[in-house]
Amino acid sequence: MTKSKQISLLELYRTLSRHRKLASRRSAAWEQNRSAKVLYYIVCVVVLLYLMFIAVMFSMIVNSSNHVAGYELMYAILPFVLLIDFFLRFAYQQTPTQLLKPYALLPLSRYSITDCFLLSSMLSGSNLVWMAMFVPFAIMSVLFSEGIVVAVGFLFGLYLFCVLNSQWYLLCRSLVNVSMWWWALPVAVYAAVFSPWYVGKDAGIVNLLETYTQLGEPFSFWSPSCYAILFGVMAVVYLANRYLQHRLIWTELGRTQKTEKASSQTYSFLGRAGEVGEYLKLEVKSIQRNKNLRKAFVSGTVLIVVFSLLLSFTEVYDSRFFSNFWCVYCFAIYGSMVLSKIMCYEGNYIDCLMVRKEHIVTLLQAKYYFYSAMLLLPFLLMLPTVFTGKCTLLMLVAYGVFTAGAEYFLFFQMAIYNKQTMPLNTKFIGKGSMENNYMQVVVQLFIFVLPVFYVMMLQALFPDVVAYTVTLLTGLAFILTHKLWIRNVYRRMMLRRYENMEGLRSSR
Repeated sequence: MTKSKQISLLELYRTLSRHRKLASRRSAAWEQNRSAKVLYYIVCVVVLLYLMFIAVMFSMIVNSSNHVAGYELMYAILPFVLLIDFFLRFAYQQTPTQLLKPYALLPLSRYSITDCFLLSSMLSGSNLVWMAMFVPFAIMSVLFSEGIVVAVGFLFGLYLFCVLNSQWYLLCRSLVNVSMWWWALPVAVYAAVFSPWYVGKDAGIVNLLETYTQLGEPFSFWSPSCYAILFGVMAVVYLANRYLQHRLIWTELGRTQKTEKASSQTYSFLGRAGEVGEYLKLEVKSIQRNKNLRKAFVSGTVLIVVFSLLLSFTEVYDSRFFSNFWCVYCFAIYGSMVLSKIMCYEGNYIDCLMVRKEHIVTLLQAKYYFYSAMLLLPFLLMLPTVFTGKCTLLMLVAYGVFTAGAEYFLFFQMAIYNKQTMPLNTKFIGKGSMENNYMQVVVQLFIFVLPVFYVMMLQALFPDVVAYTVTLLTGLAFILTHKLWIRNVYRRMMLRRYENMEGLRSSR
């Protein structure tokens, strides 16, 4: 590459970075993000401090051990770190295809913009999060015993694995957006990575740790062959990403909309409920016909089945905290995936909804009835936990009622503040998928954490039967008053209707 091309690529990178910063400021969610970011950053600081605390604990273990060197321990637990990192990235890291649309028709090289966005993901500060654990550990357990060169090699190797994980995430996330069947790829890869745990005569957690402990010495002592292999793997994943991202964006840009046959199902029985019944039909048909809503429903159902089986037939989550947490998660997952974005999907046809007075309040009531009825599905899928004695029937009923009451009450408050239209079908070029809504992230955090602490506080004061009964009654109080608080949500929405409609229209 010539010097002029290098300069132009660098300038393109700077320009696109500046555009992304300006785009976030021009986003319809900028104001609500600005207030929500404060709490989001507080949570991030707490997480970083927690990682530092873990580093101190690991350092104390290593410093008192004669069997494991400091530079070996972090590589021993690296598979767990990368697995956690992979799933956490779903909450905040976007794929380049979600950012490419505004630049797709510019007179630039086919892959230049893709290269810039992939490079920005590799240089992102999110790849440094785990350094909050690695750096303190290196200072306490590697630097003084092995020297600065080994400590730097130790950290550099771990950093490269985090960068590789970011590119691996982008590859998997893009493929999963195409089809849910692509989940088989990360499952197969991580099954192979963790195979020392369950394959072979010496299988077990000790064998797994000992296997990856062997990576510590070559990377810390700058083994050329190990670094060459790692850079080679990174290059392969990068090139695969480069090809895939470009192919996906141009495939979706050039796709013609298929004409779907009208469904023969009329759901006439719902018509007996009047206008609410008509909006119930809209909810059912939206999931049937719109790709993104359908995928959210399917993926939520799969997660419920997975966690139900894990709770029922393994001892991984036998503690009281995790039993409560995953029970809350399974009941709230549909709300988390869809209701946290309430009115965002409706932004595609918001003008139709605003034609007649109080159609929105009827829509909100229909949504509430529909997603409350949907809680029967996680209840049925969680019954194996009752049969195996991991949960009680009262526990499931209490969490189901609490979700339909108190948690849905919180989710429906988002109807007041959501003003970004979400695409119904387009996944890679949809404008609404280009910005992260920190308000939604914060609400989801509260939804999954606060009920657990509420119930555990009750369990600390009363027997489990009393605690779950109080939880059930709390949810029941919100259910019985749902028309009052839905009407309140509607009135507050109307006070912001012009601002919200402008945001929903501009973000289509």
